[in-house]
Amino acid sequence: MENFDDLIRIKTNNSKPGPGKILISEPFLFDYYFKRSVILLAEHNKEGSFGVIINKPMAVSFNEVVKDFPAFDARVFLGGPVKTDSIFYIHTLGEIIDDSTPIIEGLYWGGDLERVRELILLGQLNDQNFRFFIGYSGWMPKQLENELKRDSWLVSQLNTHQVMNSEAEIMWQSSLMDLGEKYRHWLNFPSEPTLN
Repeated sequence: MENFDDLIRIKTNNSKPGPGKILISEPFLFDYYFKRSVILLAEHNKEGSFGVIINKPMAVSFNEVVKDFPAFDARVFLGGPVKTDSIFYIHTLGEIIDDSTPIIEGLYWGGDLERVRELILLGQLNDQNFRFFIGYSGWMPKQLENELKRDSWLVSQLNTHQVMNSEAEIMWQSSLMDLGEKYRHWLNFPSEPTLN
């Protein structure tokens, strides 16, 4: 019979982290921020890594979080434990928002906040082309690689449409299913094993 560690510690796929890749947490990572999370990496290099959790919507409105901005009905997501007093954003409007940084084809990080304000006033932002996050997730040099060696994360990839339109509440499960049969048993692990 397989022991518990063998069930969890299936060697990860050979995908390497990088901009536009996603990190899928292993099922028993119980950190408040990272439990059953999917993180989109915006940057990964020798200086470290950063990205945002894309499957944890918060129960606050955009205008509760961002003051002195036009009224805007958008969901806000918990991006991670770093700089939780700041707002970050990804979007598909890089061609019209100056200083945006490409992540993958059609998906961008950040950009000119005043242009974002203007686009809200013009009614050109929506949940299909913009996502806002409180805080971000960051790793020091080699820290993410060490966590990958401990099998805390699986590395995979979504396209822009999947990032912006997938149902956040089931993204962890659907991302695992996309990796195939090898990881499906993770879906059956209880989110709170002590309650079993």
